Amino acid sequence: MIQLLTPSNFKDYELIDCGDFEKLERFGNVILIRPEPQAVWAKGLKESEWTKQHHIRFKGRSATSGEWIKKDLKTPDRWHIKYQNGDITLQFRLAMTSFKHLGIFPEQAVNWDYIIKSIKSFKTPQPKVLNLFAYTGGASLAARAAGAETTHVDSIKQVVSWANENQTLSGLDNIRWTVEDALKFVKREVKRGKKYNGIILDPPAYGHGPNGEKWKLEDNIQEMMQDVVALLDENEHFLILNTYSLGFSSVIVDNLIRSSFPGVKNLESGELYLQATSGCKLPLGVFGKFFKGA
Repeated sequence: MIQLLTPSNFKDYELIDCGDFEKLERFGNVILIRPEPQAVWAKGLKESEWTKQHHIRFKGRSATSGEWIKKDLKTPDRWHIKYQNGDITLQFRLAMTSFKHLGIFPEQAVNWDYIIKSIKSFKTPQPKVLNLFAYTGGASLAARAAGAETTHVDSIKQVVSWANENQTLSGLDNIRWTVEDALKFVKREVKRGKKYNGIILDPPAYGHGPNGEKWKLEDNIQEMMQDVVALLDENEHFLILNTYSLGFSSVIVDNLIRSSFPGVKNLESGELYLQATSGCKLPLGVFGKFFKGA
């Protein structure tokens, strides 16, 4: 079943408008303008409204880096926002990086909701969850807050430290932090006979492990998926595969999961997007996910 999903309960985030290869967003009380290669249409609001509303604008020096320009020097370089799902509240520290990122991808709140719902429905007393390519830990925090024993794997030490800071801000503890190449980690876990009730993958199009290992999505994702499904607990499990690559459609993800796990049940696939207040929809990746309860 192909779906279109957008976050519905992330009050600290708002996509105000997007177009002309930019997006106007609110994170907490701070409004930013950032580049957005998917926004090929015209802006819904006038340029004067964008100029009036924003506090900070990202100016690119190249396709991969740039600098932030503040309208008011009193605007903070770092600040916190909250995500809430029922009795679970997560906090994130945001910061302006030279790569235009802030430390969070708000469209992933859809997946955090799914993680929390899945874990809370398990009969296993303390389910085990593995988060691969885990970045600053939104999915790891959601899993831990829902009661799972959580392992967080990313190849970049600095972002794992950032995720650990988010853990503290959220009043959580005991997430297992691992700085390692994700594919190497998974292969080792398979050899050890490890099992997980939940696995989350959000792989980049390109990447490098801590020892120079190369990752290319279309070359490595099939091998990764075949190893990952071997780690799933047979009785209770969920899996989420999320990709942000202009060459990947939800049909590709659907086929990839079905070929790697022929017995899959309850498979959902589709596209994540952010609904702008101005009316347009901004696509931000495709997903495939499935769940099995006891």
